[in-house]
Amino acid sequence: MNWLSALLGNLNYGTIFFLMLLESTVIPVPSEFVVSPAAYHAAGGNLNVFLVILSATIGADCGATINYLAGYYLGRPIIYKFANSKWGHVCLLNQEKVEKSEKYFYDHGMVATITGRLIPGIRHLISIPAGLAKMKYWKFILYTTLGAGTWNCVLAGLGWYLHSIVPEQQLNDKILEYSDYIKVIIMTMVAIAFIYFLFRWFIKRGKRIRGEE
Repeated sequence: MNWLSALLGNLNYGTIFFLMLLESTVIPVPSEFVVSPAAYHAAGGNLNVFLVILSATIGADCGATINYLAGYYLGRPIIYKFANSKWGHVCLLNQEKVEKSEKYFYDHGMVATITGRLIPGIRHLISIPAGLAKMKYWKFILYTTLGAGTWNCVLAGLGWYLHSIVPEQQLNDKILEYSDYIKVIIMTMVAIAFIYFLFRWFIKRGKRIRGEE
């Protein structure tokens, strides 16, 4: 994709927004190579890192909203049909991936909209089951913003850090090298979020039981 390479090579707030919008739909855009390089340039004084995170998060919200609306209004049969189509495969999509994101959503409830944004392979699809489940949009966009914002902060932190240790021509290789560390950080965040919401659920359940007695 020459157009994608051109956009990745010319990162500004507009291209960051657009690429992260695509990344949150079904277009295979690697967010690691959008936010981290942008933060790398921000550390060099060419961009503002806070505006990088803001542009990326708003773009992710807009892309996620497209998926949410597709799930809400088109329904499962059409979503699956597209996933199994030629264009779906071009987007590296298939029915199994959609079903995996649905299972994650229904297993973890609405909190999946936050934690799912942090998990590779599910991150860009978790909005579809939210739409299929008719989740209230204000809750969806709030949780999506929290999840996407957290993910973008992690990637921006990586890019900012790498600016002090590697030249730009080695940046992409280093991002790949650090990807395993990113996954550990992400899974730790997901575990913390899950424990937090589980703890809140037990507290509410305990209060409800005591109220019934």
